[in-house]
Amino acid sequence: MTTAILAIDQGTTNSKAVLVSTSGEILARGSSPVGIEHPKPGWVEQSPQRLWESVLEAIATCRAAAPAVEVLGIAISNQRESVTVWDAVTGKPLGPVVSWQCRRSAPACAELIAAGHAPQVQALTGLPIDPMFPGPKMKWLLDRVPSGSKVRLGTIDAWLIHCFTDGAVHACDAANAARSQLYDLNAQVWSDELCALFGVSKTALPEVRDSASYFGVTKNVPGLPDGIPIASAIGDSHAALFGHGAFNPGDGKVTFGTGSSVMTTLPRFIAPERGITTTIAWSIDGQPTYAFEGNILVSAASLPWIADMLGLPDVQALTELAATAPPDGPGFVPAFVGLGAPYWHSDARALFSGITFNTSRAQMARAVTDSIAFQVHDVFKAMSSQSPTRLGRLYADGGPSKNTFLMQCVADTLDHTIIQCDAPEASALGAAYMAGLTLGVWRDLAAIAALPRTVNILPPRTSDAADRLLVWQDAIYRSTVPAPSSMSE
Repeated sequence: MTTAILAIDQGTTNSKAVLVSTSGEILARGSSPVGIEHPKPGWVEQSPQRLWESVLEAIATCRAAAPAVEVLGIAISNQRESVTVWDAVTGKPLGPVVSWQCRRSAPACAELIAAGHAPQVQALTGLPIDPMFPGPKMKWLLDRVPSGSKVRLGTIDAWLIHCFTDGAVHACDAANAARSQLYDLNAQVWSDELCALFGVSKTALPEVRDSASYFGVTKNVPGLPDGIPIASAIGDSHAALFGHGAFNPGDGKVTFGTGSSVMTTLPRFIAPERGITTTIAWSIDGQPTYAFEGNILVSAASLPWIADMLGLPDVQALTELAATAPPDGPGFVPAFVGLGAPYWHSDARALFSGITFNTSRAQMARAVTDSIAFQVHDVFKAMSSQSPTRLGRLYADGGPSKNTFLMQCVADTLDHTIIQCDAPEASALGAAYMAGLTLGVWRDLAAIAALPRTVNILPPRTSDAADRLLVWQDAIYRSTVPAPSSMSE
């Protein structure tokens, strides 16, 4: 019988399940929607139970497509910075999944920044104080737990591990812990200082293990036999970087989706500056690999929005229109929920600038597609200025990365070759490769790097990207200028 690793990629909108053979081939796929709720403006949450059900549905679909496959182990990649809380005794959720997109903690973040805590938090965690990150969200969840409850608190990998093991294991991996804002990156422990600052009890937090590690075995999971080892856990963006084989310092990737994540590996921990973050990319045999990262809040999410505004049938029609645009068009900043890296401006507003009577639909479309490349450019520039090694191979993954026009715009804007990957399951593959290390399927990183990958090389071309960047920079300035007091009253 064929053997494979069952990789779970639990994302913001969908849960995916992928069977990956021991030769690195994808044998079957399955997916199921999760559902997102917006109980108040700026609030984004999900049901923990529905999230787990969507994982089970994705597994069922995947296994039905390849019924004669024996599962060697389970790999987990997950949406990051989203957190939830559950009863340690019954396993029942005690609150929602508070999404990475949620802004409910903005007032708490503002208070912490005003009190002068931002420099120390960034020194310990590599992260700025921003509503994206979980520290204040965890406090919000704990404050609403019924008194007397014994609770478990964690990122989505910890919740899934709890579900797969029927509550036997409360653990997460170092990469997910690094995104919590409670983990000391240098000491590699939950920080007493940070837990006290954010009001989170250490006793509720999961044990931190290597990304390639045993996280218990399946028990009472519908559709799966008991005893299958959970052999890896890692954040989805980190998993994609690992899946590309970006193991050399300076190698990196851009994951394009609702937002975007730009990540480049580092030879050692380096405190971040200029609006980017430092994180643990993964941990193997007790040794962390560090990375710079820039989190872009809104990337491809703006494409269907403007396509609808312009009366176009789909995003493909939008990019085809944008490709026809003459120069000297307007600028566009997709600050629908503020701006992430490298600006971290939560009050920035989305806008077009420089519109005239001569502005065409094609130029409007091009301004929006360009905003994807320009945000990556600004993060990439900040990373380049701080990296101790020259930035090397840069991979692109995620749904929008299939669009060669968009990726060529990125290559031209960065003046750097983009490696366009035919890997829509990059995160699932990376988690599967990580599990393969734990299980002994692959001996080492060199064996994983040697696995076959289909890529398309896009060198930068001569273009008017420099002129377009000037328009973009002006638009960014206008987006972040505080509104006059008379307008905000």
